[in-house]
Amino acid sequence: MLNRQHIDPGLYRDAMSRYAGHVQLVTTALGEARRGVTITAACSVSDNPASVLFCLNNTNEKNEIFWRSGIFALNSLGAHHQGVADAFSGRTHLENEERFSSARFETLATGAPVLADALAVFDCRVTDIKEMPTHNVIFGEVAAVRFTEIHPALLYLNRGYHTI
Repeated sequence: MLNRQHIDPGLYRDAMSRYAGHVQLVTTALGEARRGVTITAACSVSDNPASVLFCLNNTNEKNEIFWRSGIFALNSLGAHHQGVADAFSGRTHLENEERFSSARFETLATGAPVLADALAVFDCRVTDIKEMPTHNVIFGEVAAVRFTEIHPALLYLNRGYHTI
């Protein structure tokens, strides 16, 4: 039997804070209910079929809508979206509808809320969910994509925002 030594979660988070991530807003809808969360754990999976994944805390009961809706939009944020990132991260303590009022949203193919001026949008149908101890990994096939002209990207590194 393999003897696994677990890394302290706080130590792990400190090390991960040195890992730069593009700030994303992941959104979903189910009926009239909408939810959005600021994340950095997202990436491309494949270009054929076009697929992405993101990781989301599964201990927050408000995130359950992501497992039930079957859709999501991955919205890549630019430097000009720092207020949106804060609103959906919970830093500003806004209620859900106040968060969605902080920017303009529309829909593409799936009905998931799409940030109108996101650098890039991947509108997806969920294809798989992998449950991990604290997070779920949600895979989606891209049903529609849209992007704007090139603007500086919003990154998160050392527990703060940066742009490139």
